[in-house]
Amino acid sequence: MLRQQLDRQGHTLVPAILSAAEAQRLSGLIDAPAGKPGQRERLVEGWCADLALGLRHHQALAPALAPDAVALQCICFEKSADLNGLVAVHQDLGFPVKGHTAHPAWKAWSVKDGTTYVQPPLPVLEQLLAVRVHLDPCGLNDGPLVVVPGSHRQGVVAPDEAIALRAEEELCPAALGDALLMRPLLLHRSSKARGQSRRRVLHFVFGPRQLPDGIAWLHAI
Repeated sequence: MLRQQLDRQGHTLVPAILSAAEAQRLSGLIDAPAGKPGQRERLVEGWCADLALGLRHHQALAPALAPDAVALQCICFEKSADLNGLVAVHQDLGFPVKGHTAHPAWKAWSVKDGTTYVQPPLPVLEQLLAVRVHLDPCGLNDGPLVVVPGSHRQGVVAPDEAIALRAEEELCPAALGDALLMRPLLLHRSSKARGQSRRRVLHFVFGPRQLPDGIAWLHAI
């Protein structure tokens, strides 16, 4: 059922991946520096790598993850009264890798904070799965993710087409400890939070351990 929901809709919610006590413990480790709503490459930190391994072997996530899946990225996102912004509709296409290749299937090379990012070929993108672990309750007023169900089946979507597809949107609230699973190719956005709430999310991305064309993920946990 979980895999079928992901294949059809591109997202699904798995409740209570973390206990309240574990969410509170992790909350003390991820406070974002002032003015930074997102922190990339948290997998270099031991607690984050441990959590990635725990998610890989979590029984509730087993139907969604391939046997060879590894964590290749973790970003910490925060929305609060002080860190409050909207995110336009988009797909997640760039991921951190080692090295470089001239193969034309690998596109949009860039460097962010000294790390190389690239857009993998579509067959690789289609295998990726994001697991968004909520460390706070995320209600309809807290800037939850807004997705376009089924849009992950469109491949890489041009920006003007992405705006047109927004006619079919769905909000994705979550309770503390829940995990929202989504395909990075799924069109998604978020609005500003309203009020004084705090919404922190650990956004893990899992993918195949082995990549073609001599490329390797920067992290593979």
